[in-house]
Amino acid sequence: MSQAGTDRPPYLWALVAGTLVFVLYAITLGPTTAFWDTSEYITTAHMLGIPHPPGNPLFVVLARAWSALLAPLGLSVAVRVNLFSALMGALAHGFWFLVVYRFLSHFGERRGFPLIGAAVAVTLSATAFTVWNQSNVNEKVYTVSLATIALLSWLAIHWRENLGKGKDDNLLVLMVLILALSVGNHLMAFLVAPAIGIYILMVHPRTLWNWKLYPVAVLALVVGLSIHLFLPLRAELAPTINEAEPTCESLSGALVSVATMGRGGGCENLDAALQRDQYDKPPLNPRLAPLSSQFLNYFQYFNWQWARSLSGEQVLFPGTRLPFTLLIIALGVFGAMEHYRRDRPSFAYMAVLFATLSVGLVYYLNFKYGYSIPEPSGDISLHEVRERDYFFIVSFSVWGLWAGMGVAALWRRLAYAGTNGRGGGEAAGAPADADEDMRPVGEGMAEPAWNRAIPVLALAFIPMVLNWSYADRRGDYSARDWGYNLLMSVEPYGVLFTNGDNDTFPLWYMQEVEGVRRDVTVIVTSYLNTDWYTRQIRELTRPCGPGEDPEADPTTILCQRPYTDENTGASYTHDPADAQGRGKIPLVTSEAVRAPSRSILDLTDDEVAQVSRSYLPLDQARQFQLGPVVARLPAGTILYPWHQFALALVNNSIGDRPIYFSSTTNAGNALGLGSYLVREGLAFRLSEGPPAITGDSTVMAMDPSQLSGVVGEWMREERTRTLADEVFIHRSGLPDGWSFWPDRATLGIPNYYAWVYYALAQAALQRGDSEGLESDRIRAEAWVRLGS
Repeated sequence: MSQAGTDRPPYLWALVAGTLVFVLYAITLGPTTAFWDTSEYITTAHMLGIPHPPGNPLFVVLARAWSALLAPLGLSVAVRVNLFSALMGALAHGFWFLVVYRFLSHFGERRGFPLIGAAVAVTLSATAFTVWNQSNVNEKVYTVSLATIALLSWLAIHWRENLGKGKDDNLLVLMVLILALSVGNHLMAFLVAPAIGIYILMVHPRTLWNWKLYPVAVLALVVGLSIHLFLPLRAELAPTINEAEPTCESLSGALVSVATMGRGGGCENLDAALQRDQYDKPPLNPRLAPLSSQFLNYFQYFNWQWARSLSGEQVLFPGTRLPFTLLIIALGVFGAMEHYRRDRPSFAYMAVLFATLSVGLVYYLNFKYGYSIPEPSGDISLHEVRERDYFFIVSFSVWGLWAGMGVAALWRRLAYAGTNGRGGGEAAGAPADADEDMRPVGEGMAEPAWNRAIPVLALAFIPMVLNWSYADRRGDYSARDWGYNLLMSVEPYGVLFTNGDNDTFPLWYMQEVEGVRRDVTVIVTSYLNTDWYTRQIRELTRPCGPGEDPEADPTTILCQRPYTDENTGASYTHDPADAQGRGKIPLVTSEAVRAPSRSILDLTDDEVAQVSRSYLPLDQARQFQLGPVVARLPAGTILYPWHQFALALVNNSIGDRPIYFSSTTNAGNALGLGSYLVREGLAFRLSEGPPAITGDSTVMAMDPSQLSGVVGEWMREERTRTLADEVFIHRSGLPDGWSFWPDRATLGIPNYYAWVYYALAQAALQRGDSEGLESDRIRAEAWVRLGS
């Protein structure tokens, strides 16, 4: 008979499995921050800030607690939070080990078979590319969701084993509590609920008629959801990262919003955050891309999971990756079929879970064309801005488990091949019903040759070997150094306009975690459409009054933070003594660093609220005089709130503090200020007057016939040369230290560096410096190769 439910769960073996997975993730761990949302989540976890809606309070609290626990070890904040993601991935696979062990116990073998089979399944799941890639750097919240779903899966299995023992109801209440808490991390974990419901109906439907459960379950639900009260409580303290600013006037209003998840009208700001009003969630119809293309995109991501390093980047099953993908599909199908034969309820649980988090998610999310999925028009706006494989992390993990069960079942069949017992009859074509397959080995029957068949278990290591080069994040400092280099391109107390994500979050990380260049005000143009963000940057740039010290609590918005060269390798100064032995970057307009005299915006709260709701179409071309510069906007332009706030900011700040635009953004041209922009490193500075007539001898005109659209019309050569050669950091050995850029969606980063050297090469050409021209051209082309 089956051993399922007859022996104690192998907790020690699960701990060993989880520990080994953690070691794998730690060995390949990112040493610092990374691109996309990594910097945002590391930073908010460190300072108990509020990331983008819905705010993810459970993640922030857990990651902060873990980081504080590791603080005595002397690890950097980024490594501690990255290890939190590794911990979540490892915990998930510890629970998956227990789950698969129970599944394989239904195969009727002794304890060794389900233990080894569970280890094989965990190996395949843990090394699926997206699972691995999300677990060795804390890019997002999805490893917490994965761990939560694995835990709930184990509790569901454990509930079945404890039916009639007086503990089953307690486990269901605990599951409700965990489900409610999980919403405070991300809604993904709640998607396990349909699978749990089906499982209960198949195992013991009478449980659902136990009315005594429901009051306690509702209480557990409310307690779990209360984690969201962190948002208004923390927002009230004005952290420097306070996205959507979900403050509430009363606790009762906050409770109503939390209890209804933003649908009850208790607190307007909290409702907006919980409902993600800042983002336009598309309806299910019309589809933003053909459903066939959306499923193609999912299968593209599935194709990445098992042999990411092999050829075939943009289409479904190309190149040398095909055989391995088909092999894993076959093993997963075989494992699922064997699972179905042995235990229908747990098979149904896994099938519903996989379907919900693959097919269901594809339909619900309604994505645009995948980032690298071809579409007819070639219009980039019809594509997602990045690859979205992380949304499907649980489905890849579950398929890895089934594929691992397939490997275990194949091992079993091969072991019994040639015997007249279990498995042997199947190999010889005998009936494969459950009773036949469960017969014990009789007297005179050959013993199964487990050792002879053991080489088949090596199939479990295919993803580990063929994903390693893409999943390994050791030595990757590219995002951290990009944030540093962009900040250092800006003079003290500068304003820097950015787009968001990759030209913003690494800068937040550098400022709030590593304490680099907190004086710079990073202006995210997309956030500038909101009243809450505009008020925050207004207060963040307000001159400090008597007794006000923004360094007393660096996590809180108080007033303008001072310029220092702390944690930097260079200083902006004309006085070498001020550089304290480090590199010196010459200032443009003054002999000494001067703090600004006013905030970047002179608008009241009411004026900010009014402009944030204002959209102004220009029926004819308009010119706006902004101090010494003129913004020229053509007819037909629609002035969104960010345009209006930005123009007001320039008008109020020019002459008081330097104004820059990241080379990643077109905001300067969108504001009609393109002719005033002067390249300084990775940013363009707004000249205080037309560069051609300002008399500034440090500014040189770029030859319009030589890549002017890339390098810009003007450049401050000495500044750019100093930044490129003496200030910029490339600890990853870039560009020559990498043979490929691992994330196609951030290929622009190497090209922004290339444009710096193309600009310097053009300057050398105009000076007749052939040696400098060749040197800069070689460096530019090396960056282009990396980013191509």
